[in-house]
Amino acid sequence: MVVALFVVFLIVPVIELALIIEVGQVIGAWNTIAALLIVSFAGAWLVKREGMGVARRFREQMALGAVPGRELADGLLILFAGALLLTPGFVTDLLALLLLLPPVRAVIRVAIMRQVAVRAQRRRYQ
Repeated sequence: MVVALFVVFLIVPVIELALIIEVGQVIGAWNTIAALLIVSFAGAWLVKREGMGVARRFREQMALGAVPGRELADGLLILFAGALLLTPGFVTDLLALLLLLPPVRAVIRVAIMRQVAVRAQRRRYQ
């Protein structure tokens, strides 16, 4: 856990800053700022669009009396993508945009749900 926090709070910002500086030297400071803003606004639009779709599917599952597990996982991944978009930088924006793609999200969702099932099984037999 300490290593993960170290990476998230120290390594990722250093990588982001270095990449922003490199891009700024190639395309200019204002173009770099514009690119970051455009990606953020486009990402915010995608977060809203994908989030509304998940909310609709969530309501449909609830109306059918089903447990909306897939929709909850998708909602959390979209929320995480939105948080990544708030972080200035190209790497976090790329990760966020990948999370907003339904096929990528589906692969991650399956892995998360499998991990949750394994943990639930362990707790059941303890």
